[in-house]
Amino acid sequence: MKAPLPSPPRSPLVGHLGQWGINPLGVLEKGALAARASGVSTFELKLWRRALVGYSPEWNRGVLGDLETFRSRGGLSELSPYLNAGIVQTDAPEHRPQRKILNPGFTKSAMNDLHTGMATSIERSLPRGDFDAIEWASTVVRAVLSSTFLGSEVIDPVLDRWLGPMEQPLPIPFLPRPIRFRAMNVRLEAALADPPPGSLAQTFAAHGGLAEMRVALAAGYDTTAHTLAWLLAHAAQDPSLLDPSRHDSAIKETLRLYPAGWTGSRRANKDVTLDGVDIPKGELVLYSPYLTHRDPHLWDNPTAYLPERFDTGKAPAWGYLPFAAGERTCLGRHYAHLLMRTVLEAIQSQTLRFVDGDLSPRAGVTLRPAGPLHLHLSHRDPDLTHRNAPRHYAAERSVRLRATPEGAS
Repeated sequence: MKAPLPSPPRSPLVGHLGQWGINPLGVLEKGALAARASGVSTFELKLWRRALVGYSPEWNRGVLGDLETFRSRGGLSELSPYLNAGIVQTDAPEHRPQRKILNPGFTKSAMNDLHTGMATSIERSLPRGDFDAIEWASTVVRAVLSSTFLGSEVIDPVLDRWLGPMEQPLPIPFLPRPIRFRAMNVRLEAALADPPPGSLAQTFAAHGGLAEMRVALAAGYDTTAHTLAWLLAHAAQDPSLLDPSRHDSAIKETLRLYPAGWTGSRRANKDVTLDGVDIPKGELVLYSPYLTHRDPHLWDNPTAYLPERFDTGKAPAWGYLPFAAGERTCLGRHYAHLLMRTVLEAIQSQTLRFVDGDLSPRAGVTLRPAGPLHLHLSHRDPDLTHRNAPRHYAAERSVRLRATPEGAS
């Protein structure tokens, strides 16, 4: 008879659900400690239902590589109105042919075609002097999304309003918002009907359509913005990271230490044994890039920010998954890399300085810095007043969001 799986301390009434709502990263870390003490890498949580959590490469390979057994439908992403459609929720056998339709538009080469447009949007948005990296990253990513997806030279107001709730604390991002979604659908339908030349609307008009485009916008927003904020904060503390030869390593290490998708979920489609654990049909199964990326068995000094680890060696197989892995690897990974690299290129000849802030990770829909992250950017060109406009816009938008009651619009 197999021993029961380890589990972090729980409440006798609500299990781990109360702790999960307050500090899910703490729950995962305690679970990993309990698992290591038992010589395994899997543990059990009692949320609204039982969940099995694993973080070993073997677990990741099974959960992410076996699309027939582990299904997206019924997982946590289905709870989000922003992510409950498109390829994110497409399971086998439909998943593979749908990915074949989408993949050509999201190759590294295809994304590189967006570089000039991205660079223009980023140059227009550069701050001057003191700024909050979290707020600025949110603004510049919206500007780049507006430009590359919709061909807009300014932040599209419909997109801006639609993305707004994603910045708010849980459970606000999970509330249904039919008015905002209808307006966003109308805006996307217009872009797909007459796509701006060179925009991603052209790609989605040929490969995927409205639902895929809407999900891509949502999936690419706060994930990239939060990662970019951390990247800038570390570059502000280590100027060598602004050297072009170090951009790629800095981006990879930021994605390792702070994976935006801190946990992912699947539902078992049949009884299966994985990494020595018996999983019954219908079980909720979690994998955690956050735990995998901080596993001392896989990474030396795992909680330290060390970009040089990517200069000298490859990541362990199925041990580095900031964009998931296997056939379900995130379509937008090259887009996110390009955006962050283009930001570093835009500031590499400037002086970026860390003022103060809290880099500690906080888990919501995605991983984000506790913040704020106050930085200072000094430009050599003295006449950059026009570039302050997007920063002011971000401040005005932040005030507007705080002042507007959050309903289910």
